[in-house]
Amino acid sequence: MKRQAFLTGWTCNSQPVTIPHDAMLHEKRDPDAPSGSAGAFFPDGKYVYEKKFLRPGAEHVLIQFEGVYRDAKVFINDREAGGAAYGYLPFFVTADDYLTDGENTIRVECSVQHPDSRWYSGAGIYRPVWLWEGPKDSVEPESVKISTVSYDPAVIRIQSPKAVRVEVEGIRGEGVDFELTIPRARLWSEDNPNLYTARVTAGSDSEEITFGIRKVEWSSRGLFLNGKEILLRGGCLHHDQGVLGAATWDESEFRRVKKLKDAGFNAIRSAHNPASRAMLEACDRLGVYLMDEGWDMWFHHKTKHDYASVWRDHYLDDLAAMVSRDFNHPSVLLYSIGNEVSEPAKPEGLKVLREMVDFLHQADPGRAVTGGFNLMIIAKSAKGKGIYDESGEGRDESSEKKLQGMNSTLFNMVTAMIGTGMNKSANSKKADAATSPALDPLDLAGYNYASGRYPLEGKAHPDRLIFGSETFPQTIAQNWAMVKKYPYLAGDFMWTAWDYLGEAGLGAWAYTSDAKGFNKPYPWLLADTGAFDILGNPNAELFWASAVWGKLSQPAICVQPINQAEKPIKAAWRGTNGIPSWSWAGCKGKKATVEVFFDAARVDLFLNERKIGSAKVRDCRAKFQVKYAPGTLKAVAYDGNGHELSGSCLKTSEAPLRIAVHPEKERLVPGEVAYLPIAVEGANGVVESNGDRKVSIRVEGGELLGFGSASPRTEERFDAGEYTTYYGHALAVIRAGGPGRMTVTVTDGQNTVQKSISVMEN
Repeated sequence: MKRQAFLTGWTCNSQPVTIPHDAMLHEKRDPDAPSGSAGAFFPDGKYVYEKKFLRPGAEHVLIQFEGVYRDAKVFINDREAGGAAYGYLPFFVTADDYLTDGENTIRVECSVQHPDSRWYSGAGIYRPVWLWEGPKDSVEPESVKISTVSYDPAVIRIQSPKAVRVEVEGIRGEGVDFELTIPRARLWSEDNPNLYTARVTAGSDSEEITFGIRKVEWSSRGLFLNGKEILLRGGCLHHDQGVLGAATWDESEFRRVKKLKDAGFNAIRSAHNPASRAMLEACDRLGVYLMDEGWDMWFHHKTKHDYASVWRDHYLDDLAAMVSRDFNHPSVLLYSIGNEVSEPAKPEGLKVLREMVDFLHQADPGRAVTGGFNLMIIAKSAKGKGIYDESGEGRDESSEKKLQGMNSTLFNMVTAMIGTGMNKSANSKKADAATSPALDPLDLAGYNYASGRYPLEGKAHPDRLIFGSETFPQTIAQNWAMVKKYPYLAGDFMWTAWDYLGEAGLGAWAYTSDAKGFNKPYPWLLADTGAFDILGNPNAELFWASAVWGKLSQPAICVQPINQAEKPIKAAWRGTNGIPSWSWAGCKGKKATVEVFFDAARVDLFLNERKIGSAKVRDCRAKFQVKYAPGTLKAVAYDGNGHELSGSCLKTSEAPLRIAVHPEKERLVPGEVAYLPIAVEGANGVVESNGDRKVSIRVEGGELLGFGSASPRTEERFDAGEYTTYYGHALAVIRAGGPGRMTVTVTDGQNTVQKSISVMEN
C-alpha cells in the first residue's frame, strides 16, 4: 500500500492545527490543577479533532494514528470507525465501509482527566497520522515480518499472512514463510548500523520494508549481538520533546538520539511506554539499542485516573500492537513488560507476568523479555505493605501519614528521603525470596535501584542475567565497574538521559525555599534531572558518564552555579548540577566548585596560566574549590606515572554581550523541522551564564513550533514566542513553509538578530 502524510487541514476544538499536535501544551497551567507537580500543573482536557478530505481513489483505505492521548474514538462521517484506549501505541482504522464519494469528515475525540500520569503526558493527536491506500489484494502495513535466522552465513526469514514475492539486493524468494541467504551480508550493530530494503509484492501491490540483519542471544554469560558481547550504556527517556511538549516530529527524535549516541550512549529505555516510530527509525539508522517498554502500571493504579482502569481489557492487544510495529526494527533488542509494578508479589500478578512472557516469546522469539522491577516495591508488597492498591491510593498507612499522604508519588518520595541507600534496600534473603518468582521467568531481569544485589547474584542465581534498568546518575562509576566485572550484568540505564516535563523538581539542586520535599509547588515545571537539559545542552551528569565509559578525548570541566547566595537544596536524582561554563558576570571572588571529568589519575587546574590546585581523580571525577575570577580555566590530566594525557579549558565571555542565533541547519525543505539554539554571548562567542534576559522571536515564511529555555521553575509558556534564557541558553523549533526564504527575527529589546534560512524543494 502507498502511504501519505495526513497532517494538515485539521482543527482541534475548532482551531486550525498541524499534526503532530500537543493540545495540553496550549492550556493554561494552574496551581490548583489536579495534575499537580507530576503533570506540571496542566489542567484536564477534552479535545475534538476534525479534518475534511476527498475520498481516495483506491479500493482499500486505512488511516493510521501513531499515538493519540488518551481514550481515542475515531468517527468517519459521524460513524464510529475505531479507536484506542492506550495513548502510546499506534492503531489503524479501516475506512473502506465508512467513506462516501466526494468529501468526507474524520473526527477524533480524546480526553485526559488528572491525576492521569506520574509525569507530563501531553494530550491529543501528538504523533503523526498516515493515510494508506491500495487495491483489495494489498500487502497490509506491518503484516510482513523479517527476522534473522543466522548471521554466518546470513539467512533471513520472511513471514506473511499471504503469499508474497520478496527481493533483497537481487536475491528473490516467494511464499508465506521462507528463507533467503544474503551473501557477503553487512550486519547491523551499534558500530555499523547497516540497513537493507526488501521489496515485497503481492498481486498488484508492493511496498518496501527496511530491516537489519542481526541476531540477539543471551545467557547468564551475557547479552550478545551477532556473537559478540554487548554492554548497554543506557539512559532512560520520557517521550516529551521539551519546548514542543509531547508533539513528536521525526527530526526531533533523530536529533535527540544522535546527541545521545555522540555522547557515548548506545542504548535507550523508553520510559515508561512504547517509543514512537520516529525513535525506532532513528535508533535503526544511528545504531542505538532500544528497550521498548509497555506500561508504567498494570491493574493496580498508581494514580487515580491512569490506564489501570482498563488495562486488563487491553494488555495482550497492546503487546501485539507493540510487537507488530517493532518487529522489523533491528534496534529493538528488549521488550519490557512494565515499570515498577507491585502485582508480581501476588499469585494473580505472577500469572499475568508469565502469560505476557509466553505471549512475547511466541510473537517474537528473537528478542529478550524484561521489565524494570523495583525489588523493594515487590518485597514490600509481598509482606502486605504495598505502595499501590486497586484504586491508586496508598496502602501503607504509617508511611502515608509520615509522608503527608502523597499516594501516587509515594515511592518516589521514599526514594528521595533514602537517596542512594535505596540500592541496598532489597539485599536481604527475604527480599530475594519475594522477588525471585517475578524475576526468574524473564530473559533479562531488570533491577531498578538495586545495585547492591549485583555482586550477590552470581552465586545466588547462577542462571540469571541481570542489568540496571534504572539507576541514580551519581552511581555511574560504581555501576559501570560492576558491569565490566560481572559477566551476568549486561548494562546500566541511568535516570535519566534527558530532562523532561512533569515530576517537577525530581532532580533539582535548587536555591528557592519551595524546593524542599519531593512534590514541588507551582510554578515548578521540569524534573530538572538528566544528562542533557530539555534543549539538548549537556551538563556534568553527561560528562561524568562519558568519562566512565571512556568516551572523552579530553577532560571535561564543569562548574556548579556561582551566581547563588545559598547552598542548593539537593534532590536524590542528581549527583552534580555543574555546567560547562567559566563565565559568571558579577561573581568575581565568589567560591566556585569546579569538577573535572576524565579517566585519569590526577588533574591539575590552572586559572589564567597560574596553577591553583591538583587533585586525585576518583570515579573519573576530580573536585576543586576555587575563587572565581574571569579569564581562562584550564585542566590538565595525567596518568599514574605522571605523564600528561590531555588538557582542555573554559573561557569567560568578553563584552559586549549580544543575542546570537545558531541554526543547526542552514537549508531546509518545505515542511522540515529545524532547531535554532539561541544564546547570550560575548564578543568572543562564549555563552554568558549570568546574563539572562527575556527574548522574543518571530518567524516569517514558516511556523514557530516552540520556544523556551531549560528553566525548571517558571510561569512562561513555550507557545508564546517569548521566554527568558536560562544560564544563557534558549531554543526555538521551527517548521519550514513553502520554497523560498524563511526569516527568523530574535530580539532582547535592545539588540535584534535576523537569520535567513533557505527553503528549497527536494
